[in-house]
Amino acid sequence: MKKTSFVVALALATSVSMAKEIKIGVVLPMTGAVASYGQTAWEGIEIANKIAPKTKNGDTIKLILVDNKGDKIETSTATTKLAVQDKVSAIIGAMTTGNTQQVIQIGDEKKIPVVAPAATADKLLDRSKFGARVTFMDSFQGTSFAKYAKSQNYKTAVLVVDQSTAYSLGLAKAFKKEFTTGGGKVLKELKINSGDKDFKAIASQIASLKPDVVYAPFYYQEASMLVRQARQIGVGTVFASGDGVAQNTFIELAGKAGEGYLSTDVFDSSNPPTNNSKNFIDTYKKAKGTTDIPGFTTLGADAYMLILDAMNRCEDPANSVCINDKIKQTKNFEGISGFINIDKKGNAIRSLVIKEVKNGKFTYKDTVNP
Repeated sequence: MKKTSFVVALALATSVSMAKEIKIGVVLPMTGAVASYGQTAWEGIEIANKIAPKTKNGDTIKLILVDNKGDKIETSTATTKLAVQDKVSAIIGAMTTGNTQQVIQIGDEKKIPVVAPAATADKLLDRSKFGARVTFMDSFQGTSFAKYAKSQNYKTAVLVVDQSTAYSLGLAKAFKKEFTTGGGKVLKELKINSGDKDFKAIASQIASLKPDVVYAPFYYQEASMLVRQARQIGVGTVFASGDGVAQNTFIELAGKAGEGYLSTDVFDSSNPPTNNSKNFIDTYKKAKGTTDIPGFTTLGADAYMLILDAMNRCEDPANSVCINDKIKQTKNFEGISGFINIDKKGNAIRSLVIKEVKNGKFTYKDTVNP
């Protein structure tokens, strides 16, 4: 018995000594203009790490968060630090497309896999070998909402496009192509730039055109100001955007003017798509006291879980090249936000949901499958 106990103790001690710490870098805007995006994604990453803090062989996952402040130069500095100084095995980040491109570029140079939680530009991964994402592409998002709009018998639309972002241009292009197929008519395309605050002239044009729907595919700051100023002059048209407004911050900024606003999103907690969704909702409720979970929170969690799943399929879970290869081989991944397949380029093939603001909350309307 003594000999057996000694052997077991030795085996346990050896197992513990062999276990190591694996680092995942996280580049997110925790401060700055789009801090709401980064903060909600980080919530999901943290909770996912608490749910699954180790690889299947016992290695501990350490998260290293760096605030890029929503800035491209800060993003480059932060990502380089994680790759060179911290020697991370994988990176999650960033949120907006432009900053995510910076992260992926450095990931490719250093051969470190990058999983983007929320960047949706179609061409984001075309030239990347170490990039991937867990969200849908703009073409699918814009096309899906256009199909939904037609199903609601919306026959005319006004497009308001932020000409300074690839995100807005991509969504607008996809929406217009699908909406005008089969008879829908875009009455006018109006232009804005990120940071604009005065939308009175645009609101007046919308009022005179009287479209069935206004599609404004940009971020929550400008979208909230646009709809407030439109409602102030009596515009009753339905307004809609992409996932850039799928934040409680949008509702807070828009106030009563946001009622009835439509958006596309990745997740709705009232319709959990997987068993892992249900488990995550329970954990989130215990931590936050609510089941009202932002889509970006589930995407942050999915980025972490996707990397962990790939690590668990590698002989050495810290091997960045292997992690990248396994990510690209992912099929039928049961994520928090839904089932995800990753293609050879790293793009996610997945569903989306349509939501509407009702009584100050985003509420589920419909699901669109790929």
